[in-house]
Amino acid sequence: MHADAFGFGTQIRKSPYFEATVRWGAKAFSVYNHMYIPRDFGDPEQNFWNLVNDAILCDVAVERQVEITGPDAAHFVQMLTPRDLSKMAVGQCKYILITNAEGGILNDPILLRLAENHFWISLADSDILLWAQGVAVHSGMDVTITEPDVSPLQLQGPKSGQIMQALFGEEIMDLRYYWLREVDLDGIPLIVSRTGWSSELGYELYLRDGTQGDALWERIMATGMAYGLKPGHTSSIRRIEGGMLSYHADADIHTNPYELGLDRLVDLDMEADFIGKQALRRIRDAGVSRRQVGLIIDCDPFKGPNTSFWPINRDGETVGKVTSAVYSPRLERNIALAMVSVDVAHLGLELEVVTPSGPTRATVVERPFYDPKKRLAVA
Repeated sequence: MHADAFGFGTQIRKSPYFEATVRWGAKAFSVYNHMYIPRDFGDPEQNFWNLVNDAILCDVAVERQVEITGPDAAHFVQMLTPRDLSKMAVGQCKYILITNAEGGILNDPILLRLAENHFWISLADSDILLWAQGVAVHSGMDVTITEPDVSPLQLQGPKSGQIMQALFGEEIMDLRYYWLREVDLDGIPLIVSRTGWSSELGYELYLRDGTQGDALWERIMATGMAYGLKPGHTSSIRRIEGGMLSYHADADIHTNPYELGLDRLVDLDMEADFIGKQALRRIRDAGVSRRQVGLIIDCDPFKGPNTSFWPINRDGETVGKVTSAVYSPRLERNIALAMVSVDVAHLGLELEVVTPSGPTRATVVERPFYDPKKRLAVA
């Protein structure tokens, strides 16, 4: 299919890899951060097996970067997040939450520190560039906040390390989990990090020149073929197995970190102030009324991920909703992330989920569903 066959008009942006992904078999796209993201290379289950057995290359240029520079950059970035950044080194990445004054989650990005006063916020699906610029207006801080010409790719899966070694040489194997490095590939400027949205061993390659997207994609695919590399898309199956959040599905502006069990990303004792600190202190002290849980849903395998929130009932009352559900071919079970009343957030409890096919039994279980210690990603 020709690239021009996909389209909602010029208001949806195309990534530097768009033409390459269509050439390599992308059949359908979703919209994320006002950009196209490939969501279909033929068979989501095969995409999952490609990821967990070999490696896939994904266009995730939709992870737009918010670049924060200037003398007050570090102080300003700390104001955006409840996670303590005081020990964050240059060259380090951190998973953070960005919260509003009510303690609601606005985004759950990866923060990269490129230099003492140079940060990128690598976004999930919401307009944090506008939020950050708005916060800066009356902050009295000397910062510059822009969207740079940066477009990430994800190279994920157990063979991704061998492919990176073939591309960049032996020294790239020293790159630790959640650290980054500035590199050059045949004159193509990149930042490479040991991060990704797959819970597998993986890397993200941040292209710093959008004109070279096609060249970078083809170079990686050519090198990776010998290792079984396939073009792919972020895997709903693997990310739900790994208990990874999808913003707007599993969390939104009305969700707070404590409901998600993300207390480790909130430091209310640090001296630094941040937006939402007072609200999060109140929420912590009062306790939450709902919590995220994992569910095993007992019915025929789902044909794909859920496209609406499914009600969860107990004793005839609605007690929550399924936010992300999918069939895992590896676990041979329907698995789901759900937000439920704390009264029913107990392991082993049986609930009823109203799926499009009708009510069915579900059991509350631990999440993540697979590799809870993240040994695969950290290895």
